[in-house]
Amino acid sequence: MIADFSQDTWWIWVLKAAFIVLFLIFSVIFALWFERRLLARMQNRLGPNTVGPFGLLQSFPDAIKLLFKEDFNLKGADKVVYLIAPAISALCAFSIMAVVPLGPGVSIFGIQTPLQLTDSPVAMLFVLAIAALGEYGLVLGGWSAKSTLPLYGSVRSATQMISYELAQGLSLVTVFILSRTMATSGIVSGQQELWNVLLLGPAFIIYFITMFGEAGRLPFDLIEAEGEIVAGAHLEYSSMKFGWYYLSEYINMLNLSMLATTLFFGGWRAGPLLTSLFGFWGGDPNTGWLPMLWFLIKTWLFVAVFIWVRGTLLRFRYDQFMKLGWKGLIPAALIWLTLVGCVVGVNMVLGINVQAVLLILSIGYSVILCIWGLGDDRLRPTQAELIKAREQEEFTGFENGYPVPPLPGQHLPPSVRAGRRKNYADAEAAVEEVKDV
Repeated sequence: MIADFSQDTWWIWVLKAAFIVLFLIFSVIFALWFERRLLARMQNRLGPNTVGPFGLLQSFPDAIKLLFKEDFNLKGADKVVYLIAPAISALCAFSIMAVVPLGPGVSIFGIQTPLQLTDSPVAMLFVLAIAALGEYGLVLGGWSAKSTLPLYGSVRSATQMISYELAQGLSLVTVFILSRTMATSGIVSGQQELWNVLLLGPAFIIYFITMFGEAGRLPFDLIEAEGEIVAGAHLEYSSMKFGWYYLSEYINMLNLSMLATTLFFGGWRAGPLLTSLFGFWGGDPNTGWLPMLWFLIKTWLFVAVFIWVRGTLLRFRYDQFMKLGWKGLIPAALIWLTLVGCVVGVNMVLGINVQAVLLILSIGYSVILCIWGLGDDRLRPTQAELIKAREQEEFTGFENGYPVPPLPGQHLPPSVRAGRRKNYADAEAAVEEVKDV
């Protein structure tokens, strides 16, 4: 079931589009403050607290400073691509919210219209296509700079997005199969009885992990990896050219949170518990403008999880990151897709209770994924045992072909130059001993 846009007029479209742009910009400003305050709370710091009440206005002078910073253009860069690349990232980030339903039909100046700019039977294909297209902004930005470290960042962003978009797309196919539509409003309508997070738990777990890879956030911020490639693909950008990349990163975090809410947590629907509570007073939490509040609460809870993970986990090593994507998430998504396809196929032939079967499979397979991902700490060696084992092993500085830093207990082999210096020092010491004799 797709939302009804038959009464929309051109000025309704302009009003909705303007709201989306302003909503995303002010959400990013708030997200900057929210992230700094939440991280400060986790790390026993104060965070922004002087500019405005509770430091709420701190993001505005920061944005103004970014606007008026000195701008420069690289002399050796591919000028056209260098200038267009940030705009590609920002435009794609702003476009995704166009098909996200924020609420049911409401009256705006006497016209009945859904709280959504537009929808389509293939809206989620549009989302996946735009998300993939947005990666060209990073890839072209790093390539056009004609500089080594930005090029490394662009190559990393390309491989990272390909790896994690595959797993993410496979996890979302099960949502389309169960909802029998790729329209975002239809997916929300299909969650009136049970949210997809219960019926498709493994798909949500896979999507949840890939969210961090898609957004380039810790523990998967290998696109930037300040200790390795300084700032990644946008290293050679300044002022608002860098600002567009910065803005698109936070908008993508919001987009992924909104999609998680829409696809797995009932979208703007309040859920059975709130519906029952409102029913006691003869109200309906799923009508009017109130559902927009439920949608925003769910979305910002996901944003808080993004920040929480950033303040908790360390960055993955590149080989660990690729191994998780190709050998972990993609096979797990394929197995779950096969199970869901079999259940739907059997239902078409025998007419079984799909929800009951999927609920059982979802719980069982989710437990298996959690056991596989987390494991049993009692079966793992202690840190002291790992260090002792590493001290007895030869370490070359590479792991599965990737250059990696040494872990505790490992030591890099001495360089040729260091060996020459040692030999020279030994020779000088021997000469001195001979002189003394």
